[in-house]
Amino acid sequence: MEKDDIKYKNYLQILNEELVPAMGCTEPISIAYAAAKAREALGAIPEKVVVEASGNIIKNVKSVIVPNTGGLKGIEASVAAGIIAGEAEMKLQVISSVKEEDKQLIKEYLSNNSIEVEFKETSFIFYIQINAFYKDSYVKVRIVNYHTNIVLIEKDGKVIYEKDANASKEEGLSDKTLLNVEDIIDFANSVDIKDIENIIGRQIEYNSRIAEEGLKNSYGANIGKVLFSTYGSDVKVRAKAKAAAGSDARMNGCELPVVIISGSGNQGMTASLPVIEYANELNVSKEKLYRAVVLSDLITIHQKTGIGRLSAYCGAISAGAGSGAGIAYLYGGGYKEIAHTIVNALSIVSGIVCDGAKASCAAKIAAGVDAGILGYHMYKQGQQFRDGDGIVKKDVEATISSVGKLAKEGMKETDKKIISIMIQ
Repeated sequence: MEKDDIKYKNYLQILNEELVPAMGCTEPISIAYAAAKAREALGAIPEKVVVEASGNIIKNVKSVIVPNTGGLKGIEASVAAGIIAGEAEMKLQVISSVKEEDKQLIKEYLSNNSIEVEFKETSFIFYIQINAFYKDSYVKVRIVNYHTNIVLIEKDGKVIYEKDANASKEEGLSDKTLLNVEDIIDFANSVDIKDIENIIGRQIEYNSRIAEEGLKNSYGANIGKVLFSTYGSDVKVRAKAKAAAGSDARMNGCELPVVIISGSGNQGMTASLPVIEYANELNVSKEKLYRAVVLSDLITIHQKTGIGRLSAYCGAISAGAGSGAGIAYLYGGGYKEIAHTIVNALSIVSGIVCDGAKASCAAKIAAGVDAGILGYHMYKQGQQFRDGDGIVKKDVEATISSVGKLAKEGMKETDKKIISIMIQ
């Protein structure tokens, strides 16, 4: 693929938009970002806050620890952190600079002020509105579709900022419909390393660091440690354990940043950390590693395009298939090996549900990575799932499309039931 090719530029822009740093689970951080913007527009610390949120936001914030809050969980903690210590200009790192004394102020704010959470019936799967009140003044800040996409800031009835939003589109982001497996492989093979060096280097550095932290200390259910202690340190185990350990730490209050994919740190770690482990095992060059990670990232994003950022379908499955593709690439695989790896992986674990961000995400990540690795080794041994085997279609693009329909359309009622169970 030539540098002046429209797809080359498009793929590069997608990477720049999607692979951004974030500290903490991205849905609570998005709420903290909206709260920080509301305080900024209000010009005062609000006395009362009403949060309107879609079911998927409530689901993904309910059980996860918000970093830099001293172990607090949920929407209320996210709001308080954003109001008291948020730096809105930092976006998804909005509460990365919280001081120790701020943590006590956050707890005091929660104790002394009213924060109400309302379930919002809306066509937007991703919907957050912060309504902040101080004396006779109020501010509304609304985010839809993705984590930093503010579409409304209103103060005392006057619109300060507004832009159109469509529930089926992600306005302001690059067109992802140009993604396909064959062209992604071409891009991974031909991209000028200088064009991706900083962004992929940062992904490798940040995500490796939080994985090591997850193994070093105790977080959540310590899935990474359990994998090591149970199964040893074979590369297949390391690939799963490192990705799981990163999630152990991130879901349970670790204050280190990660580089996300499709708005998800878990997906950003799952797409990269297993590939890094296999690259170390195979002793490949830095350039080969970078190309393999780019491949995994874009394969993950390609799958998520048809699914959406939030759904009842666990995004770690998409990233696990992406990492399997990256591992196949490290072994010298081309289109055939990579395509069959993806199809096999998706056949194994599609259907694992997303019941919100929490400690068990790490175990689901391990399952997704395991399926990616198995998918590759199946094909190497002449085994594969074929057209007509359940949701498997005649080629990789058709299979990815099938999974997208399953996740986005077929699992709508599943999503509603999950949310209902969680908020009863």
